[in-house]
Amino acid sequence: MRAIETLVELFAKLAAFLVVVLSFLVVYDSVNRYFFGGGSIALQELEWHLFDIIFLLGLSYTLKNNKHVRVDIFYHNYSQRTKAMVDIASQLFLILPFTLLILYVSFGYIELSYTQNEISPDPGGLTHRWVIKSMMVVGFVLLGLQSISEIFKNIKLLKAKS
Repeated sequence: MRAIETLVELFAKLAAFLVVVLSFLVVYDSVNRYFFGGGSIALQELEWHLFDIIFLLGLSYTLKNNKHVRVDIFYHNYSQRTKAMVDIASQLFLILPFTLLILYVSFGYIELSYTQNEISPDPGGLTHRWVIKSMMVVGFVLLGLQSISEIFKNIKLLKAKS
């Protein structure tokens, strides 16, 4: 499981770097647009694409560090054993099925984009839309792997508490 978490950390570092890149792009684009009357559709689309990548790569990192959304008002008061059981159930019945569904649907979505050579509908927009759509697979494979890692960590915790 350490290999999975190392991989998730590596992609999280890439996402963190992309946050810096995105920040500079937004500042550049804003200054260019408001002070010099310029602007670029491709640059604006690149900003959205970077945001998408950051979000998708951050999913697994958030899960790894237990910072995902849940109803903490109840969870907070649970014993470690109950928390482990809730975490295993949520991985098995929520996260993994959702991840598999997204992966199943996204392959056809990406294939269609690739075969149609999909480009931005806006003049001057980005080409090769299938590349950004492929990031769904990367993000959700990482999420699925981290989810499996969480299951094993919680099983280990339950065995230790027995």
